[in-house]
Amino acid sequence: MYVKKFLAPQFKKLGRGGTFFKPWNISLFGSNISVDDFPTMIAEPDGRIRLTAWNAGEHNGELSIGKYALISPGVRILAAKQITIGDACMFGKGAYVTDSDWHGIYDRTEVVGKPKEVSLGNNVWVGDSAIICKGVSIGDNSIIGAGAVVTKDVPPNKVYAGNPAKEVKHLDGEFISRKDFYKDPKKLFNDFDLIDQYTLKSNSFLGWLRSIFFRTNNH
Repeated sequence: MYVKKFLAPQFKKLGRGGTFFKPWNISLFGSNISVDDFPTMIAEPDGRIRLTAWNAGEHNGELSIGKYALISPGVRILAAKQITIGDACMFGKGAYVTDSDWHGIYDRTEVVGKPKEVSLGNNVWVGDSAIICKGVSIGDNSIIGAGAVVTKDVPPNKVYAGNPAKEVKHLDGEFISRKDFYKDPKKLFNDFDLIDQYTLKSNSFLGWLRSIFFRTNNH
């Protein structure tokens, strides 16, 4: 019910089968935000997920996220022009993707600046607190290490790390992606059920009543 009430009206498209943890901590800005089937978004009060498609003035930003995405707490993805994310991509805590500087380089009062499109292929893994800068393209299956700052294109099947990010490893082998989770929906449902049982094990009937009649910002 929370997904329908708080999220769906703001998406240009929201696919089926989504799993949202604490969705009231997911902030959407702009109407051109599309998320395909089976996303998993994990938000926290101190780690809000922020998805932006800047639609003002001459800018008509668009953000498109493919199937099977995993978006962790504190992730920010901000599009002033175009950010395209493929299927089965994973974003670690605090990762940041942007296609703009959000201010002019010389004219600091210039809103947005000069955006350049960003694209991520399929099965890309962006580590904790990594930054993907404007104009960057990342190929299929590549990994961006935690804390990396990516300013140039990343080919497929590579591991990039550091600031500025550089190649540290070539990946040569078979990949299993988040898409493979959904080959066995029954097992996936049972796994999520176990997570719910663990997360909610300290809940009580009294606590449930308290959350209804004495709601706080964190409930």
